[in-house]
Amino acid sequence: MTNRHPAEDRPAPWRALFSRLFVWGGGGAFAASLALCGFTYAVRWSSGRPGGGWAAAGIDASLVAAFAAHHSLFARNRVKRLLARAVPEALVRSVYVWAAAALLALVCLAWRRVGGELYDLRGWTGAAPLAAQLAGLALIARSTATIDPLELAGIRQFYTTRRAGGAPPSSAPIEAPPPPRLQVTGPYRLVRHPLYLGWVLVVFGTAHLTGDRLLFAALTTVYLAIAIPWEERSLAAEFGEEYERYRSTVRWRLLPYVY
Repeated sequence: MTNRHPAEDRPAPWRALFSRLFVWGGGGAFAASLALCGFTYAVRWSSGRPGGGWAAAGIDASLVAAFAAHHSLFARNRVKRLLARAVPEALVRSVYVWAAAALLALVCLAWRRVGGELYDLRGWTGAAPLAAQLAGLALIARSTATIDPLELAGIRQFYTTRRAGGAPPSSAPIEAPPPPRLQVTGPYRLVRHPLYLGWVLVVFGTAHLTGDRLLFAALTTVYLAIAIPWEERSLAAEFGEEYERYRSTVRWRLLPYVY
């Protein structure tokens, strides 16, 4: 048997560079897609000019359904295992992030205008919707404060997986994440999914509700309501009795006294 030098098991420099660019680029692409989504909602859909009506709404629903299908199906362990056969384990999460960014951008760029306007509240009459939106933004910020953005973007998994595989320390400068823990404090005492509640408040709590804003808010909220039971099954499998105790303490999933 021929002894191999450890350096022979290391990826080529160009491949390592490409991988780093891929994972960091994925995080940047998803941040850009979120910015595009905010711009589309706030600026492009601020006009109630005539649009395509029900035909356009059908196309828009298909776009959101494509994003929702990817977002939910990729979370299944079976799909992750299949993807891990095609790409390096360290890049699995980043592949998901890139796909999510592309699909969210597609929703915004390919959206067909529905048109119409339900109301446009001005002056003091618009104070209540504005307060709801601000409360939603605060809830989102508070909820995400406990989430590791590098882990969500697939960046931390890349470096920790490479370290576990024997990569040189200089190529893995990011510290390993702490063991996952169940969030039960702060806004998680109000509902079990406060991040989603914040989203609902932001997309519905507008003083100027156009047809496009209403359709986007309705489609994404329906998706969240459907996806929550899937997510909770995964949480129950991961945290066991701890999650069951939390679920018995915090009764509401998304909307207090409603759902």
